[in-house]
Amino acid sequence: MKQVVISGSGLFTPPHSISNEALVESFNAYVDMFNLENAGLIEQGHIAALSYSSSEFIEKASGIKHRYVMVKEGILDPEVMMPLIPERSSEDLSMQAEIGVEAALMALNHANLKAEQIDLVIVACAYTQRAYPAMAIEIQRALGTRGYGYDMQVACSSATFAIVAAANAITTGSASRVLVINPEICSAQVNYRDRDSHFIFGDVATALVLEEQSLVAPGTGFKILSSRCFTDYSSNIRSNFGFLNRCDPSSAHQPDKLFHQQGRKVFKELLPMIYQHLDEHLGEQDLTPQSFKRLWLHQANINMNQFVVKKLLGDEVSPQQAPVVLDEYANTASAGSVIAFHKFSGDFTAGDLGLLSSFGAGYSIGSIILQKC
Repeated sequence: MKQVVISGSGLFTPPHSISNEALVESFNAYVDMFNLENAGLIEQGHIAALSYSSSEFIEKASGIKHRYVMVKEGILDPEVMMPLIPERSSEDLSMQAEIGVEAALMALNHANLKAEQIDLVIVACAYTQRAYPAMAIEIQRALGTRGYGYDMQVACSSATFAIVAAANAITTGSASRVLVINPEICSAQVNYRDRDSHFIFGDVATALVLEEQSLVAPGTGFKILSSRCFTDYSSNIRSNFGFLNRCDPSSAHQPDKLFHQQGRKVFKELLPMIYQHLDEHLGEQDLTPQSFKRLWLHQANINMNQFVVKKLLGDEVSPQQAPVVLDEYANTASAGSVIAFHKFSGDFTAGDLGLLSSFGAGYSIGSIILQKC
């Protein structure tokens, strides 16, 4: 069977940044406005007063200190509280394609390839800014790649599931070189008026090049030794936004059209699934958690990551074994584990093992065992 190698990675970081402190100042100003405007209803007990957020609360709940966004205007305005993103002409490159192209060019350069050598583009992310034409096909044209392209969405597991799809395309012969791109503009789906989630997400784009190993210079990249995917339906992490919303004007702009979750239920239900999934995957390959030089885990929540790491490796785990990037980037949906891989894989030597894993809405879990060539 053909061996598949990840030969290049790319990371595009947006131009604007927002600290916890700036986000909290904006949110608390909104709280003051809301409580003042609704003082009568609050006094009568018809609605509850809103409570302040704080940097300490955010960091303790999530480990997040900072995030990057494509458009900062509007987010910190208590009367707006969303990114004011101008609509582009259909003739212009869309924003999501634009950042996807930037990450893809970095990955191609890393793999020492030209765009015309790619014959499949997969755009995999939690949100796409339109249903069709596919973002992947738009990027295909912008880059000048050959073959075909398509979009896929598996929420926070989109990247790992796309890597599996790309590897399958190579092993079956429908492609020889694949670009997997994760352009995440999550800021547009954040409810900045919700204390429990106003801080969670940031924007980013990542990309990976996958190739048949016979096309790659010896010693280049990471071999995909094994992969495993799992899904189990749950509404505990959800966004109800879609084209059917316009058909019911009475609810088209309700908060459920943005990201929302039941965090305690997610923690209670998903974490055992993650551990069981990884335990079974490693067991199938006769590996133990100690076999791996590094775990590149999904970057959603520091408490969730620490739970998984401690379950696998015990209490004494160094930051190098399971690096965290969500303190800088926040939760970037599917891109988080790829950011960690991109930033913390340069010190691997031949034979070293690494585990790339995602988990999130769906529920969905993906794990990929990689070995340095």
